[in-house]
Amino acid sequence: MKLLESNLGRAAGFIAFVIAIIASVLHYLENSSPANITFRMAEDMNTLEENFRQQNRSCFVLGASGETGRLLLKEIVERNIFSKITLIGRRQLNFEEKAYENLVQEVVDFEKLDDYAAAFQGHDVGYCCLGTTKAKAGTEGFIRVDHDYVLKSAELAKAGGSAQFHLESSKGADKNSGFLYLKVKGQVEADIEALGFERYSVYRPAVLMVDRKESRPTEWLARKVLSPFSSMFPTAMSIPIQAVVRAMVSNTLLQPQQKTEILENKAIYELGKTPAK
Repeated sequence: MKLLESNLGRAAGFIAFVIAIIASVLHYLENSSPANITFRMAEDMNTLEENFRQQNRSCFVLGASGETGRLLLKEIVERNIFSKITLIGRRQLNFEEKAYENLVQEVVDFEKLDDYAAAFQGHDVGYCCLGTTKAKAGTEGFIRVDHDYVLKSAELAKAGGSAQFHLESSKGADKNSGFLYLKVKGQVEADIEALGFERYSVYRPAVLMVDRKESRPTEWLARKVLSPFSSMFPTAMSIPIQAVVRAMVSNTLLQPQQKTEILENKAIYELGKTPAK
């Protein structure tokens, strides 16, 4: 019995030590990168929305069938800031709600996007949430979707007159990374920047806290591990997906400090806390 108690005591001590280490790391990550958007939070979102609405602008959304794109579309529709919303994707999406009845849908073949250049013409703002995984599409398929399709869409949007392009990327994106996922994300960021949009906004969220319809085992495991800590350290390694889409829409309303802006996870979270109404 004493041996069992001793072993349990050591195990409990080890678990407490591990938890303390994890908490320390998360605390460091939570406070290591300032959001630098304090000035934005003072903005009156209702006024900004109304001013933007009066400009009679249009937008397109890529990747509306995915989790982020679906919720982004919902946010755009509910806030009613665009006079025209176009979905560009490989298949028609079905919506039962009346609020979606005026959506325009353009079905394209991403392998032949040049043939569908007209779908990208006449939009003021473009949102891209297009992406897949190496597990689902293989290495070549992942690169083709997350780099080639995204870049070609951006090229056509720029040629079609879009002034703004908002790209959902990933925390840690770096074209010089040794990890394929982060390298591809970083490379497409850089390639789109070279196109010279009047405004180019990149969002780098950490692990998205969302129950996906699509199976992504690695992301699922990360969510399970991080979930107990997310309330105490909301921006260290994860972020609610609702905060990401709110940030993308709210940021569209703001005047950028520079032509290209990269919003890291903490900045996204802070901007995403801004109430829409």
